[in-house]
Amino acid sequence: MIRGLLGKKLGMTQIFDKNGNIVPVTVVEAGPCTVLEVKESPDKIKLGFQTERKSRINKAQEGFFKKIGVDSLRIVKEFYSTDNAEYKVGQEIKADFFKAGDFVDVTGISIGKGFQGGMKRWHWSGGPAGHGSMHHRRVGSIGASADPARTLRGTNMPGQMGSKKATVQGLCVMEVDAETNTILIKGAVPGHQNTILTINRSQKKAFKDLNEVKPFVIRKVNPMKHSKAKAKGKK
Repeated sequence: MIRGLLGKKLGMTQIFDKNGNIVPVTVVEAGPCTVLEVKESPDKIKLGFQTERKSRINKAQEGFFKKIGVDSLRIVKEFYSTDNAEYKVGQEIKADFFKAGDFVDVTGISIGKGFQGGMKRWHWSGGPAGHGSMHHRRVGSIGASADPARTLRGTNMPGQMGSKKATVQGLCVMEVDAETNTILIKGAVPGHQNTILTINRSQKKAFKDLNEVKPFVIRKVNPMKHSKAKAKGKK
């Protein structure tokens, strides 16, 4: 089975679970993804997502899509697979590839924050707040005295924040709508609206049945603590 799919972030909303609790979810358009190539050793599947005009692709890409008889696609990415026998070129994989209760790792480009100072970018505590300080949000000393007499590589400084590849692991799939090719993922995922996402099955968390009812556990009461509380007039 292939490890994941390509998708697009549509936005965020909230739903109610079986117990009536509010759950914040991200709406993701997962597929349909078209199989473009099946590779062996190691087993990989090349997927394409979102149709693109021919004027937007180069001649090499146009020749590739024409050769396999598939419409031009904007996003192309390879995914690892455990078994390639069930896949063939031209096949479409839709959102029902996932099911409610699956855990996924979502990768995308985070929202760009522009040029930011050190307090926002690295969570510095800042300098004294008094009026005579003159050092409220500044960088401060960045040297290392006489030895090595230079700024060390990797020192936290003001600069560009965000707009980087980020992955959020272990998010639960709450609902799957096969008709609209959308899935609801619990929590937030990287990127702004319409960001292209890579949705991989989690390798750290197993499937969880959302309809499972947790057994009611009666906690044992320490008799010594209970008697002391009772002596003080507490229930």
